[in-house]
Amino acid sequence: MNPVYPVNDYGPLMPGLVMAAVAIVHVFLAQFAVGGGILLCYFQWLAMTGRNTTARLFVNGYFKILVLISFVLGAMTGVGIWFTSIQVSAPTIGQMVFNFHWIWATEWTFFSLEVVAGYCFYRYHNQLTDRTNLTLLGLYAFAAWMSLFWINGILSWQLTPGSWLETHSLTDGFFNPGFWPSLFFRTIVCMTLAALIGCIVVNVIPSLDRSEKQELINRAAHLMTPMLAMPLLGGWYLLSMPEDSRSWVLGGSPAMMLFFMISVGASLAIGSYALIGLWFQKLYINGATATLLLFMAFGATAGGEFVREGSRKPYTIRHVVYSNGIRPQDVAELRRRGCVADDPFPVTFESKLPSANIELGAKVFRRQCAVCHTMEGANAIVHLTGTWDTDQMRMNIAKLQQTKPFMPPFAGTAKELECLIQYIRWVKSKRQQNSDEDISQETLERITHWLDEAGTEPADVHGVSTSAMAAREGSSR
Repeated sequence: MNPVYPVNDYGPLMPGLVMAAVAIVHVFLAQFAVGGGILLCYFQWLAMTGRNTTARLFVNGYFKILVLISFVLGAMTGVGIWFTSIQVSAPTIGQMVFNFHWIWATEWTFFSLEVVAGYCFYRYHNQLTDRTNLTLLGLYAFAAWMSLFWINGILSWQLTPGSWLETHSLTDGFFNPGFWPSLFFRTIVCMTLAALIGCIVVNVIPSLDRSEKQELINRAAHLMTPMLAMPLLGGWYLLSMPEDSRSWVLGGSPAMMLFFMISVGASLAIGSYALIGLWFQKLYINGATATLLLFMAFGATAGGEFVREGSRKPYTIRHVVYSNGIRPQDVAELRRRGCVADDPFPVTFESKLPSANIELGAKVFRRQCAVCHTMEGANAIVHLTGTWDTDQMRMNIAKLQQTKPFMPPFAGTAKELECLIQYIRWVKSKRQQNSDEDISQETLERITHWLDEAGTEPADVHGVSTSAMAAREGSSR
């Protein structure tokens, strides 16, 4: 059983939202860095072969932006992900490091190669031959893509662990069912982002006339033509997802479907403009339009990352760790002895709690709810339960995985559940209720009955038990 790790409080922002915001920015920057290396190799080749002499100006200017963004902001947000993840869901990141520490180490060596090759080009490219510069850029692009390769295996494993559930083999976990469609899809995204930023850079090079800018823009648009394969790769990825996760994306969760459609719509608009306008009609694109398309690409990235994260619910690692950091096999034991029985940490997110029961309820909230919810801010429990009376609240939380199928089962005692409800009611009363309400035996018995009815497994969405589902996923590739 995992030790208790307190979830850091971010005020009105739910902790999961803070981590997601940092992660989305980092993913966007990292994918730009990968695609940027590919684009620079292409333009360096154009310049050294005489196919486009102005491409050399682009390479020198673009790489300065690439270094500033990917090496500085990318590194800061990368550290930010680790910093926020250990504050929000230490059991999840701990499990990922435990299983894939050698993969993380391998990725770090490629990141080191990426940094060395990048800085060598940045500092010495004016003193080196064209072929040597192309070699350095090739090393940079290769190392950046290999970082994507290794990280992609770990991230896709969280949703589609596949046969790893039975074998616990590093190879089975890394080359999971979602690995290849995700890798190919992300590679195309990387190239698209690099091309869009390339169009912006071209427009700010003062020494180029309009015809020269148009030629470079049309060359950069070559990297967006693989977007034609996105529908096939997206369909492949959807088919690799577990059935219940796919159902959240395709309508089971309105919020998830909305973000999915935002991602699809933005990608379709960018792809159509690139294919028809830049590729077939050879149009010129000004900096404002390129920037607008880049913002659309950021929206598509944010929507896609939201869907990838959300479709794992009620897990952060499928069949291994729930979204609140509790392991599925520990739920029954926590129902017996309590989820905060071993919680030594004081409640710091409330200035003054009026009773022992409400303090216990605040601890239960922190342990089981605080990753994805606040009390009165984003995704607030007070708002979500606003129309429920007390008995309905007891039953709905006791049967949480049936009330909201993408939620994990409540993992605590009947008393802890009742104290959580007292805490919610106290916050609803604007923290004016000061009495310590007695908990009757009849109330505890009713809650226990509802807990027993719901069971300790997640929702049976498609008529298949969780254990059977895990066995089926583990035996299929």
